[in-house]
Amino acid sequence: MTAAENVCYTLINVPMDSEPPSEISLKNDLEKGDVKSKTEALKKVIIMILNGEKLPGLLMTIIRFVLPLQDHTIKKLLLVFWEIVPKTTPDGRLLHEMILVCDAYRKDLQHPNEFIRGSTLRFLCKLKEAELLEPLMPAIRACLEHRHSYVRRNAVLAIYTIYRNFEHLIPDAPELIHDFLVNEKDASCKRNAFMMLIHADQDRALDYLSTCIDQVQTFGDILQLVIVELIYKVCHANPSERARFIRCIYNLLQSSSPAVKYEAAGTLVTLSSAPTAIKAAAQCYIDLIIKESDNNVKLIVLDRLVELKEHPAHERVLQDLVMDILRVLSTPDLEVRKKTLQLALDLVSSRNVEELVIVLKKEVIKTNNVSEHEDTDKYRQLLVRTLHSCSVRFPDMAANVIPVLMEFLSDSNEAAAADVLEFVREAIQRFDSLRMLIVEKMLEVFHAIKSVKIYRGALWILGEYCSTKEDIQSVMTEVRRSLGEIPIVESEIKKEAGELKPEEEISVGPVQKLVTEMGTYATQSALSSSRPTKKEEDRPPLRGFLLDGDFFVAASLATTLTKIALRYVALVQEKKKQNSFVAEAMLLMATILHLGKSSLPKKPITDDDVDRISLCLKVLSECSPLMNDIFNKECRQSLSQMLSAKLEEEKLSQKKESEKRNVTVQPDDPISFMQLTAKNEMNCKEDQFQLSLLAAMGNTQRKEAADPLASKLNKVTQLTGFSDPVYAEAYVHVNQYDIVLDVLVVNQTSDTLQNCTLELATLGDLKLVEKPSPLTLAPHDFANIKANVKVASTENGIIFGNIVYDVSGAASDRNCVVLSDIHIDIMDYIQPATCTDAEFRQMWAEFEWENKVTVNTNMTDLNDYLQHILKSTNMKCLTPEKALSGYCGFMAANLYARSIFGEDALANVSIEKPVHQGPDAAVTGHIRIRAKSQGMALSLGDKINLSQKKTSL
Repeated sequence: MTAAENVCYTLINVPMDSEPPSEISLKNDLEKGDVKSKTEALKKVIIMILNGEKLPGLLMTIIRFVLPLQDHTIKKLLLVFWEIVPKTTPDGRLLHEMILVCDAYRKDLQHPNEFIRGSTLRFLCKLKEAELLEPLMPAIRACLEHRHSYVRRNAVLAIYTIYRNFEHLIPDAPELIHDFLVNEKDASCKRNAFMMLIHADQDRALDYLSTCIDQVQTFGDILQLVIVELIYKVCHANPSERARFIRCIYNLLQSSSPAVKYEAAGTLVTLSSAPTAIKAAAQCYIDLIIKESDNNVKLIVLDRLVELKEHPAHERVLQDLVMDILRVLSTPDLEVRKKTLQLALDLVSSRNVEELVIVLKKEVIKTNNVSEHEDTDKYRQLLVRTLHSCSVRFPDMAANVIPVLMEFLSDSNEAAAADVLEFVREAIQRFDSLRMLIVEKMLEVFHAIKSVKIYRGALWILGEYCSTKEDIQSVMTEVRRSLGEIPIVESEIKKEAGELKPEEEISVGPVQKLVTEMGTYATQSALSSSRPTKKEEDRPPLRGFLLDGDFFVAASLATTLTKIALRYVALVQEKKKQNSFVAEAMLLMATILHLGKSSLPKKPITDDDVDRISLCLKVLSECSPLMNDIFNKECRQSLSQMLSAKLEEEKLSQKKESEKRNVTVQPDDPISFMQLTAKNEMNCKEDQFQLSLLAAMGNTQRKEAADPLASKLNKVTQLTGFSDPVYAEAYVHVNQYDIVLDVLVVNQTSDTLQNCTLELATLGDLKLVEKPSPLTLAPHDFANIKANVKVASTENGIIFGNIVYDVSGAASDRNCVVLSDIHIDIMDYIQPATCTDAEFRQMWAEFEWENKVTVNTNMTDLNDYLQHILKSTNMKCLTPEKALSGYCGFMAANLYARSIFGEDALANVSIEKPVHQGPDAAVTGHIRIRAKSQGMALSLGDKINLSQKKTSL
């Protein structure tokens, strides 16, 4: 039996607090009680037998006093009782009493009530005694012709299990079921009969299918699923049959049942690699994603599309379906949208990029009008990044994308605006032809920018790329407009005084020109408001930033003004205009310095910003060629180098990805044997149906699969010593959200141990689902106890406990054996992941828990140590390889991982090799870990500490 078929039939709750009843009281209840007390007594008997009690004296009592009753509950309980009660003598012969029971079975199989007939037939599926089944065969056959489908359905199952276990009892079963199938009308009966033929006589199943292959679409979905499975198995066992059945699979793609469509599409892909078949399967998957409302289903089916894309031959077919895939974006779930955009981006080509960009632009515009959904901002960010990637890969598209995206620079969501800004910066550097357009658009939206971070970036772009006299003057105008009236200090003091006047109607007096202390003209308007307004509302943006104390933007402005002033001097020959422009730039810097030193801003200007602005003033006053060169050439050069390094990194990763996907088979490649392949190798030779069933039951082994020869023995934890009266060891099976402990308990004494109970407790975010039931262990006997533990978050957990038992016949108290602790490894829940530098920095600033681990290792190579940390923590290094290459005695790298619960873990490795200690000196330094939860930060730190100590030279 496979793991998927190994099912438990009987689950009965045991009340722990009640005293076990005596055999005499049970006998009394079963003989003289009413129906209710007999039912209760029978339940108690079943529980006691399941717990290992032997109650031979009650067998005849139950046959005499309980078996003749017609109560449905009692009949159902009796079926459970006959299943678990010992039916043979110690030497293996059938008990004489069972003949009476067999007669009762026969009567139940001829009972007029369909429930009793059907449940008796279900029970016969579990019976393993051929002598008991032999007299019942005529009655079982007769049930195939019963009027009720419930009886017929279970009769088919009973015949199937009897044929599988004792073929001699019903040798003509396949023929009988085939005839039954031809005349049957009920879908569930047909499904069971067809299922039996698949496993018992495949040729008959194929004969039946070939007679009704054109009517397959009219069958019920449960039968269609079994037909898909049969076709899959037949075509894999005998490829020459494919042509006969592939049309049937095509037809099943149109089924009304989503499950059938999904299985049919999966089967079609494994049977045929023809472009039409792949296209039909992919189209079917896309329809499923759009029509199914469950997000988990959408994600699972999207994964199947991603798997299809991984195959080089199928990628071309999927490229034609990009527009259909984009229909999935109508789903509001962010995770589904993210996966869809990633898939579309991987499939985009020069043939369909234009259509893709049009759809994405529409989506971006849609997000502008929708603000109530919490994920809208994140979705907009995703769209901006996707458009960014499209424009980088297909430069022709940039001109269409940029005007739409630049509207978002004034967006209140800083993250999306920052992404747009990064994109604009890259586009303006790469595409010379678009510079005029970008500068023009930037000047348009400049005054509406609300975020100081975006404002700084926009200033830098304008300062760097304004090359004409008109553009430079436009920038100066925008800066003056954004700064408001100058000198700032004086005008702010006047405004303060003006706002204290009593309320009066708005009156505008004559405008007069005044000469300021610095010798420049300032226009003063006698405008008094009817009510005091909030200063923040009518302040120009840049002025607002400065009065809030954000002087970093002032340093950025100083650099921009210096660049455009130096460029203006080079463009304009008239000395008067040159001096006027430079003087205006210097005036703006001086007034900002004055403001910084005054008490008006919320925070005073920092020394760094003072130094920067002073330096810019000095550069403008001297205008030396060297400084001109640095400001106007070197800055752009460094950006160019950064972008080219980034592009190279992307190309390298794409190349690695494509190399991975281009699978070429060499003449001397080893042959893969099914029995020796690792469990995670999703080979088309494996049974897809068995794999999906195992996955659904959580029996997919992840860690063990790394080595085909690895077995459960590698994960066995010894819980007690060999000399303890009870020896115990546990196999810890971690499966996503729960942990199954399979504990082997061995009685090493010569006594019978009663009420042997495994008592467990947990530490950390673990929760014991159910208490394991007590057992009775014979001398030197052993048993397996299973315990389920639920996991709620990613942190190291500990399971501890003991085994308690009573010794049969002893008068002493309960005995106790304390178990060793079982440590649950955090690594089972952490998976490597990627994020952008901006996201990393944002999370680093937001996460409140930090754990600083001191490097304590005997490794001498920095890179080896980093690789060791990556391997032992399951994290991914975000710092590009190029940045880590070379040797300078120091290394800094950022690491990132996500848990299956969606928690982020960040780490920064700063290590160095002390040169003065010689070439054999060990690596020193620190690793800082940051996470949202304390448990995760501490657990990762413990893991790093543990792995450092284990390192051997």
